[in-house]
Amino acid sequence: MLLSAPRARPGWAALPSRIAALCTVELQKLRHDRTEIYTRAVQPALWLLIFGETFTRIRAIPTGPVPYLDYLAPGIIAQSAMFIAIFYGIQIIWERDAGVLSKLLVTPTPRAALVTGKAFASGVKAVIQAAVVVLIAAVLGVALTWNPLKLAGVVVAVVLGSAFFSCLSMSIAGIVLTRDRLMGIGQAITMPLFFASNALYPLALMPGWLQAVAKVNPLSYEVDALRGLLIGTPAHLPLDFAVLCFAAAVGIACASALMGRLAR
Repeated sequence: MLLSAPRARPGWAALPSRIAALCTVELQKLRHDRTEIYTRAVQPALWLLIFGETFTRIRAIPTGPVPYLDYLAPGIIAQSAMFIAIFYGIQIIWERDAGVLSKLLVTPTPRAALVTGKAFASGVKAVIQAAVVVLIAAVLGVALTWNPLKLAGVVVAVVLGSAFFSCLSMSIAGIVLTRDRLMGIGQAITMPLFFASNALYPLALMPGWLQAVAKVNPLSYEVDALRGLLIGTPAHLPLDFAVLCFAAAVGIACASALMGRLAR
């Protein structure tokens, strides 16, 4: 029995535990329904099996000494992570409609912690998806590294990239306010984001205007980091991680600012 009430921790000190708790709550949903992981693994497997194997044989895209399938695998890892995150805002709208979001927003937990917890839960889901793609790529003979430090870097890159795209989705949800509109916008921007990156082909093969778009696309930096870590191609890892951290921070700030509008 306590003789005196425990001293409340300052808000900043309690923030990490609140983020972790919200992230855990999101991941509990995955434990009850694992079909999302299995169904979402189909598309990356098809990209590697059909697109990757075919273009490796016809040598249509020059990738230097690196086989095209090896070059493609990190891009598909980033793609599968983005596809999970880009529709994350639909869940926020569902929580709004069910009355869950309004209850979360009246708690002492800052909105930024709520958004960050959900963003990193999306990142953990993306890491699970990435592990499936890595196993498929290894079965197909892709020469991937198994260095623990580099694999840890892969996890960080995937989490940061997914955090940005899930925050982008939540920000769009805060603007459009309905699931149908969000689904339409998500479908409209997913493939342009994918093709306007270096996931499928080197930047040097793109026209100048598309290179400019790719250089401001966070997916390009995620793919560059994954290639450097997984297959050892030349990469700009400090720049890649700096851009991903900045993009994730901006995404969290934007989604937090729009969260209140979604709950009205």
